[in-house]
Amino acid sequence: MPKVSVLMPIFNTNEKFLKEAISSILSQTFSDFEFLILNDSPDNKKLDSIVKSFQDKRIKYIKNKKNLGISASRNKLLDLAKGKFLAVFDHDDVALPNRLEVQVNFLEKNPQIGVCGSAYEWMHKCKSRYNPQFSKQIEKALMAGCAVHHPSAMIRKSVLDENNVRYEPEYSPAEDYALWCRLIGKTQFYNIPEILVFYRKHSSQTSKTQKEKMKKSTKLIHKFVRDAHPNLWHEVCFNSPSIVRVRLFGLLPIAKFKYHGLTYNGFLKYVPFLSIKTKLVAVK
Repeated sequence: MPKVSVLMPIFNTNEKFLKEAISSILSQTFSDFEFLILNDSPDNKKLDSIVKSFQDKRIKYIKNKKNLGISASRNKLLDLAKGKFLAVFDHDDVALPNRLEVQVNFLEKNPQIGVCGSAYEWMHKCKSRYNPQFSKQIEKALMAGCAVHHPSAMIRKSVLDENNVRYEPEYSPAEDYALWCRLIGKTQFYNIPEILVFYRKHSSQTSKTQKEKMKKSTKLIHKFVRDAHPNLWHEVCFNSPSIVRVRLFGLLPIAKFKYHGLTYNGFLKYVPFLSIKTKLVAVK
């Protein structure tokens, strides 16, 4: 059985980007992995020829008979994976050669960690992003946004299976953010402060083409994570030194705050009225 399953869904992917993505995984210093590539664009035959041009036995190519969407495709990959660790990867990014080796070594030494992300760099811009490093910091940051970079994440498969956690279509295209929020309290998180992935930004990526849907999904996730972890959410909101605004709208408080570069803008709940008044004095 392979130690790692690399999971990569593809959908009408730019051919050049796909070749670079596949090559970066096959060039890893860590070799004990299976590479599951799932094509969710059944009519795109060009992608077939690109994937099949790589003569590597570690590649397992699957093609959906019909378009299932990103969450269903990701879940299909989870169910097919045989590895102890699941390395998430996107079809337009590039993994540094030591990505899998660094993450496997870390997870083997730290069995309490179920999700391990890393720092990443925006390709062609030489701009790096470092998310919060330790689990408690990450959990707090998840109250505001996606604090684990999904394409750089490695997940302990047993954590997902034992807690019956999967990607949820109703939160697509922010299904990755929802997955992390579902795992709060079920495992620990860690972000390796080392760049292991080059992240490509372009006009056809999901965050650009489905921007409004992403906003709506994020609001829904904020609601369920706020309901599930009111104490944690309250702690982040009212102890964050970077609260931008708190105001009263009728009897319902609204806030905008930032935490580790991630922004929350919405309704406050589970907060006593007097504590709001006290905090308002301190907010600029």
